Formats: sequence, C-alpha cells, structure tokens
Amino acid sequence: MNCDEPFIKAQHITKSYHGKKALENISFNLACGQILGLLGHNGAGKSTLIKTLLGMHSCAGELSIFGLSPEKHREKIVEHLAYISDVAMLPDWMTVKQLIAYTEGVHDHFEPQKMQQYLDQTNINVNSKIRTLSKGMKVQLHLALVMATKVNVLILDEPTLGLDLMYRSTFYRALMAWFNEGDRALIIASHEVNEIAHLLTDVLVLKNGQTVLQASLSTLADEFVILSVNEDNIVAAKQLNPLTVNCQLGQYRLLFEGADVSTLTQLGDVSQPSLADIFLAKQQEAV
Repeated sequence: MNCDEPFIKAQHITKSYHGKKALENISFNLACGQILGLLGHNGAGKSTLIKTLLGMHSCAGELSIFGLSPEKHREKIVEHLAYISDVAMLPDWMTVKQLIAYTEGVHDHFEPQKMQQYLDQTNINVNSKIRTLSKGMKVQLHLALVMATKVNVLILDEPTLGLDLMYRSTFYRALMAWFNEGDRALIIASHEVNEIAHLLTDVLVLKNGQTVLQASLSTLADEFVILSVNEDNIVAAKQLNPLTVNCQLGQYRLLFEGADVSTLTQLGDVSQPSLADIFLAKQQEAV
C-alpha cells in the first residue's frame, strides 16, 4: 500500500436524513502513521461518518479510500480496511476454529498462523463456540482476526464499551503493538476521551454533525491553556472570554483558546488542559 498519499481523503462530506443533516461539511485526511480520535457525544454523527467511510451510506462531497470510492469499490477497499464496533458482529454459531478456517477461505491476506499467535496470548479456546465467549473475549477474538489480515486502516467504534479495565488495557496494548508493525492508520471513535487520549496523534470532534475541533495533538498545547485564579482576579479573568469557568473550593479554573499567555500569567497560574477538558469545552460551545 502506497504511503505517499493519504489512505482516506474526505472533503465536505454531508449526509442528510429526511431533510435533516446528520453530517455537515466534514473534511479530513487520514495518512499512514496517524491515529485519529473521532470524538463526540451520542448522536454527534460519529457512527454516521463511519458508515459513510464503510460505503454503507451515500453522501454529498468527495470521499476516497486508497484512491477508490467506498460505494463503488467496497469489496476492493475492505481487503485493506477493517472495522470493529461495540456490537458483536462475529457468527456466534461457529467455533473459533471454524471462524479461522472460514476467514482463510475468503480473505486473501489472512494469516492463520499469526491469528493463532495472537490467540495464544489470550484464554480463548479454539474449540469454543463464539456465543459462549465473554464480551471481552469476543472483542479480543475480533481484534486478533483483524490483526491477522494485514489491513492498513482499522476503524474502531466504541470497541471497549462495557469491558472491564483488564480487557481494555489488554486490548489497547495488542492494538498498539499491531499498529507499530507496519504502514497503518487508525480511527478510534469514542466518547471516553481520557481512555484513548494517550494513543492519538490527531483529533476530530463532532457536535450535531458538525466539526467543532480538528487538530493534531501536538498543536493543542499551543492553542489551549488553563488559568487558575482566586476570587481576587476572577472578574478580570472572565473579561478575557474563557471557553469555560469552573470553581472548586474558592479556586477558579478557566479554559482559554488562542489567548495571550503573557496576559494570563499576570492573573494566576497557567497550565496545560487535558484533551477531556478541551473536548468538554468545545461541546459546550454553540455550533
């Protein structure tokens, strides 16, 4: 797969249902080595965008994956792109062994030996029926299946929803080991910002189908800042137009975007906000 060009190019993607826009003017690229966090509360448009990328929805705008149209060339695209959701999508009447044999028969790039290596790191028995596995094991199985097919782009939609902390940690460790093995890119859709923040290179935040923030993680530190002030300086700080103001035990925390840091330091202590702080602030803004 050519890494000189972005894997995904999306320009002005718009999708409407019955006259109501579920996505409006969404643009982004996904290149080799990027991990894009697709963030937003339920109903923000994350799943609609993913289904559009998978060729399940038509849309206005320009969309290409590996230089191909998802609607017209879906079969070709899925040779190099995979998808994992929070809903079990594996045939639960099969055994794990049958699933491996089936995948080997239908996917040219599937490596059963690699699949077995991944399964050896879990407690999954290949003779087990898929329906008897716990949700955590099903997610591990699905990830192992994807990792053994040598895809270049993996899209994950709330992949660890409902899993306990142990399974979440194991899942993301395996995912990042796979990501670092080759020319790959990830899209991780989630509303659990803190869980995935440390993995991301870029972020796309949606609200009501519109983009409210799009940036690389490296640039966020230059754009956003937290100012901590006491009661004496809160009035002056509020006059500088913060995005949010929070108060705990008489100490105020104000989040600013694009502010003059030298001005802020005259009023109090300046620090870097977390991605969750920024996410919540952008969700509170009017679109």
